[in-house]
Amino acid sequence: MRSTWTPAGLSRLDGRRIVVTGATNGIGLETARTLAQAGAHVIMAVRNIDLGRIRADEIGGSTSVMELDVADLDSVRDCAAALDGDIDVLINNAGIMPTARGLTVDGFESTLGTNFLGPFALTNLLLPQITDRVVIIGSKAHMAGTFDLGDPHFERRKWTRKAAYAQSKLAGMLWALQLDSTLHKQDSRVGVMLAHPGWAASNITLTGIDDVDQRLRGLGSKIANDSSRGAWPTVYAAVEPIGTGSFVGPAGALGLRGGPTLVGRAPRACDFNTAGLVWEFAEKATGTTLPA
Repeated sequence: MRSTWTPAGLSRLDGRRIVVTGATNGIGLETARTLAQAGAHVIMAVRNIDLGRIRADEIGGSTSVMELDVADLDSVRDCAAALDGDIDVLINNAGIMPTARGLTVDGFESTLGTNFLGPFALTNLLLPQITDRVVIIGSKAHMAGTFDLGDPHFERRKWTRKAAYAQSKLAGMLWALQLDSTLHKQDSRVGVMLAHPGWAASNITLTGIDDVDQRLRGLGSKIANDSSRGAWPTVYAAVEPIGTGSFVGPAGALGLRGGPTLVGRAPRACDFNTAGLVWEFAEKATGTTLPA
């Protein structure tokens, strides 16, 4: 499968307001840059507001910077309260792949808290203001994930970086499934899109902690998409006229690199029963829900 799409073919986005979380580095930064260059007003929601302002100056165009740490529910609530007016698109880009088990300030396992629970809460709080779509960043790692409702924070089972990351990404896929279904039942005009960058040489993936990771880092720097191309599926999911529920990823071999196209997902990411249970877990954990 070959994709000929590039950002050069983007329609002008003047007048559109788009929130990008985690926009100071890597794919988030390139997503913000591409959208701003196309004329959108990009709200860069970031942990380090000073670095965010530097990045906004580098990007140019119409941008603003807001403080947001998705690993802190108080920060999520403060950011949502400060964001006024309509938001055309919310891009839940911020994420981590930590090297050791940690906890967020709210007591969540850090990977799950950052990659899933924080974005879940932010989306629920902002949904009344969203006019077009929500983009959730997925990963092929979801295919290896399982969601352990009995021990989601790895308090009893063994924590590994790969298991925690795969669980968090499967959670995001199931969240998108349930969110899309719920909004459809509410006759909402808001769509839900998923995107994954493939193997992108970004700051989240090029973190070596052992010999195997170091070899993968070297290989990735040679054959992976760079951060700019890694952002293309996100941009495509955010602005192109595709059906709600779509999953966008690279068109190349094994979905590792290349231009954006619609891709499939694992059967476990299509399980509505599990999606409903994960949704209930996240509502209870974050104290947030969709407005009726």
